[in-house]
Amino acid sequence: MHVRVRLDGARRRRWHAALLRRLSDTPGISSVDIDDTPASVSWPATADLLFRLEALVHGLQQLGSAPLSAAELDPWRRAAAAPDLVLDLCGDVPAGSATWRVAFDGHLGEQALLASLLANAVPHLALIADGILLVEGRLGADRPGIVLASFDDALARTVTLIATALRRRIAGHPSDAAAPTIRGVDLTVPALGARAGRMLAAALVHRLYRLCYNAPHWRCGWRWLTGPDLIDLGRHPDSGWTVLPDDGSRFYADPFPIAFGGTTHVFVEDFPHATGKAIISAVRFGPNGPEGTPVPVLEEAHHLSYPFVFEREGSVWMVPESSAAGTVDLYRATRFPGGWIKEATLLSNVVASDATLVAHAGRWWIFATVRDAAPDAPAGSGSFHDALHLWSAPDFRGPYTPHPANPVLIDPAVARPAGRIVVRGGHLIRPVQDCATGYGRALALARIDRLDLDGFAQTVIARIGAGPAWPGSRLHTVNAGGGIECIDGSGRAPRFALFGRPRMSRSEPGLACGASR
Repeated sequence: MHVRVRLDGARRRRWHAALLRRLSDTPGISSVDIDDTPASVSWPATADLLFRLEALVHGLQQLGSAPLSAAELDPWRRAAAAPDLVLDLCGDVPAGSATWRVAFDGHLGEQALLASLLANAVPHLALIADGILLVEGRLGADRPGIVLASFDDALARTVTLIATALRRRIAGHPSDAAAPTIRGVDLTVPALGARAGRMLAAALVHRLYRLCYNAPHWRCGWRWLTGPDLIDLGRHPDSGWTVLPDDGSRFYADPFPIAFGGTTHVFVEDFPHATGKAIISAVRFGPNGPEGTPVPVLEEAHHLSYPFVFEREGSVWMVPESSAAGTVDLYRATRFPGGWIKEATLLSNVVASDATLVAHAGRWWIFATVRDAAPDAPAGSGSFHDALHLWSAPDFRGPYTPHPANPVLIDPAVARPAGRIVVRGGHLIRPVQDCATGYGRALALARIDRLDLDGFAQTVIARIGAGPAWPGSRLHTVNAGGGIECIDGSGRAPRFALFGRPRMSRSEPGLACGASR
């Protein structure tokens, strides 16, 4: 297949080169060339000023949106025959079956993506050909509210979706879904000016907050499980939650309880604010709750979190998140709750978040969100939260094979795992993080309707936010085991003592969230 990419020669960007490399490396595509004559669509010059201002205020670098010289596109300037497919990134090529067009919220071109972000929306991308929807997804952002960072994340994920659609066409998987209606886009200079003013005010508030508090700061909550769990309830329990204490200089997150050998332990991400690198710690639970504070059980040279623990073959195993190392690794406890040794690397060359395992229909499955599917993807390649990938294997130790439809889902509201997958009423229920407006804003529960080697589907059946039952603005994970249930969410940890009082986090001993006991 010969593919021609139509891009705007007046605004060549780094993401164009990333896309061209990805297409050139796709099996089944014989050649790729470009048409980069200046487009007839408008781009407000003040948008570039906004990008530069945000980069200065927030200490950012332009990634996919950074300018690209014409010479850097020379490898794709070829005198070639008529293409089999034209990929129109500008919106100025006539529609047809041999033309694919990229739309953001029903509008064509990058200016439509910018307009969506300025409206504080979660952009919906649709790749369209002659009235047919080829692929779609909602584009996540790791720093929502910062237009430049969100724009770069969205451009990186656009590359992912285009490459996915081409792989599916080459594999002979046509689509028959109707495409959304294409409309014009109105992007005004006053809107950009107002955005700049709000951004400066928000940046000032954010910096003042970080001067006064350690941020982010997460807290773990727990309760005795004597009735329906949160998944069956679909809401917070009336009993509320008891907070696992911390001293404010560190936070505990991602709680995973497990009973083994007659004892119950809760494994957590243990994050000292001073180092900025987390380890895995564990605390034993007795009849009166936690017996002391979490103690370290696993540390590596890289950041560790989300200690997914499970029992199998008479041992306890752990798959902690190690996205900073580009791997998903399997550990076994030799002296539970400690003595962890690495038994296998399940996945390599992948930036995978919150890997969650489940056995289903004779196979083991890994669920994780992936920042970018390409092993050589540069730093900053899309959001950590929006692209769900699956792998399966005949045994939990592997070897794992990627699902042919990866990414099986792109949506920051329902993609990223948030705890163990459980069975209810014959269905798998998957806790997920709602990151549409920010990392870990809420929990959602998704019923898995299909999970096999040919497809995946899920339906969200509940959404659980913070509020009176859990102070703070975020919820993150939910897990149960050993007669207790745990969640975690945001908290506050002052950096300094106030009025002579010792510094305490809101996670003080005895602090209860929700109804009194």
